[in-house]
Amino acid sequence: MATMNDVPPIAARLSRMIQLPTVSAELKTRGTAPFEDFVALLAELYPRVHSDLVLERHTEFGLLYRWAGRREAVDGPLVLMAHYDVVPVDESDDWTHPPFAGVIENGSVYGRGALDDKGPLVVILDAVENLLAEGFVPARDVYLSFGGNEETYGSAAIAIAAAFQERGIVPWLVVDEGGAVVDAPLPFVPGRAAMIGVGEKGVMTVRLTARGDGGHASAPPNRTAVRRIARAVERLGPGTFRPRTPQAVSRMLTQLAGSATGPARLLLRVLGALPPLSARVFAALGGEAAALVRTTVAPTMQSGGTAANVLPSQATATVNLRIALGETVQSAAARVRRRIADPRVSVEVLEGSDPSPESPTDNAPFALLADALAVSHPGVPAVPYVMMAATDSRHFHRFAPAVYRFAPLEMSNAQRAAIHGVDESVEIAALERGERFHRALIERLQ
Repeated sequence: MATMNDVPPIAARLSRMIQLPTVSAELKTRGTAPFEDFVALLAELYPRVHSDLVLERHTEFGLLYRWAGRREAVDGPLVLMAHYDVVPVDESDDWTHPPFAGVIENGSVYGRGALDDKGPLVVILDAVENLLAEGFVPARDVYLSFGGNEETYGSAAIAIAAAFQERGIVPWLVVDEGGAVVDAPLPFVPGRAAMIGVGEKGVMTVRLTARGDGGHASAPPNRTAVRRIARAVERLGPGTFRPRTPQAVSRMLTQLAGSATGPARLLLRVLGALPPLSARVFAALGGEAAALVRTTVAPTMQSGGTAANVLPSQATATVNLRIALGETVQSAAARVRRRIADPRVSVEVLEGSDPSPESPTDNAPFALLADALAVSHPGVPAVPYVMMAATDSRHFHRFAPAVYRFAPLEMSNAQRAAIHGVDESVEIAALERGERFHRALIERLQ
């Protein structure tokens, strides 16, 4: 295990960030102290950022830094986003290193938040701090927007985005977490690609509730509340929503065809040119491929009953949907009700946001992302795709024309699986390349 004296500073800084358990879903038990400690830690680790940039607090958890540019660009500033809250840890999980220890070992930093999203945050701040040390001033304003409750649906980011709208500021480019530099972006496509989310699926949480006659479990009726809920959940299978290939996925397939060889190249070209066919193929593949082309439905919680021998009079299930581009919260809720087809099961939308519009790939902001990649990750193409999870940037895409979701870090399949899971980690070399990406992005602003 490395000591802080013999590791790169960027890794040491990330380690200290991980050691603060900023778990937004556990505010009632942990309180706000870890969050305030985190804000104080940023001031300690990045003194130039805090002396040269103007910091505003939005809600308890929103941090907005403004770095004044050499000129006031009429087409708006650059906004770099990240969040510093993390998801909870299941204490029964077997982590190799304690999740909030920030252990540095074998060239990697381990702990909750290493990839989601303190790693992407540290590479932004390191790039800005290093540029400030060189006396650099960006061509246009640069904003750093950091939220402390993204994992609990981001009221901080909502407030920050609202402040931009109130001030009439329309960003020229917004970059938030999302895709990454990955190996084999599709099972039959070799090589590396920087997957940049040009659109984002919507998110909706639905509660299903069924009522029935309570009583003794020795004489159950044909349809108890629990069985009604079980039947409703079963009806919300993978085929609940029809597959549909969005433009971003067609662009992804066409671009990946350029780096493929043999039969795979022809297959990708055909799939890119025929969206109905690619929708059916991806839906049949299942998993992430299917999630790219359809609204997904995932039952996540169920409850009902007080004892093993008592029929509950009420049972509930919570269902999480990720809404495909081209659909809406309203249309998704209507389809859920049609599929369940049981008037004794109520469907309540607890929260929801529509999918984003797609940002273009033939514009100057996307070209700048590709230029920065050429510096930090030479030879790795910038490939558009649809982001399946929700990010804070969704609060900007209603009024900003160029919003992209990309964390400039290499992530293996195992690392991606560890996000929100066990043994989350990031390689130190990936952090250093991520810092170079953001440095190049800011240096090349016009």
